[in-house]
Amino acid sequence: MKTRTRRDIETELALLKLTRGDSSAMPALIALWERPLFYYIRRLVESEEDAFDVLQEVWMSVLRSASAMRDGGALPAWLYRTARNAAIDLLRKRNRWRPLPDEETLESIVDDGAAFDSVDALDLHRALGRLSLPHREAITLYFLEDFSLAEIAEITGATLGTVKSRLYYARRALKTILSERSPSHE
Repeated sequence: MKTRTRRDIETELALLKLTRGDSSAMPALIALWERPLFYYIRRLVESEEDAFDVLQEVWMSVLRSASAMRDGGALPAWLYRTARNAAIDLLRKRNRWRPLPDEETLESIVDDGAAFDSVDALDLHRALGRLSLPHREAITLYFLEDFSLAEIAEITGATLGTVKSRLYYARRALKTILSERSPSHE
């Protein structure tokens, strides 16, 4: 079971206030979630401007759906799923969305975190930019946003096996891309 963090508790409290009509709750939710959501959205869309547009759409969805939300623990996955859907809608409008076909299901993901220990953030961000959108999304949600495989499946609408597969292939691709770095970066 995932340990509850201060952000989890503050999220649940803000959601409770929001469902009871307390207008101070929305800025609190935004303060808690804007940065991680923006980072995630930015990995999906082409520009910062697009990311801000998608983020605004997420907050509008929160306002529209606040009365129906009851489980603060489920809110993070709901926020990311809403952000993903808004980003995909934007990409579809611009004819930039190309879904990845379902991949072969893998039984497990090889845990080889040591391969990324010596990579600096700039190299990693550049490498992430070279991955396909579904692979970049899986890596971002799993390693950078700390969602479980089941939560990623819920956010993306993919099966658990597809999420595992995307993570596996994304890690392999990242290792390949990062191994291509010039010696001056090592």
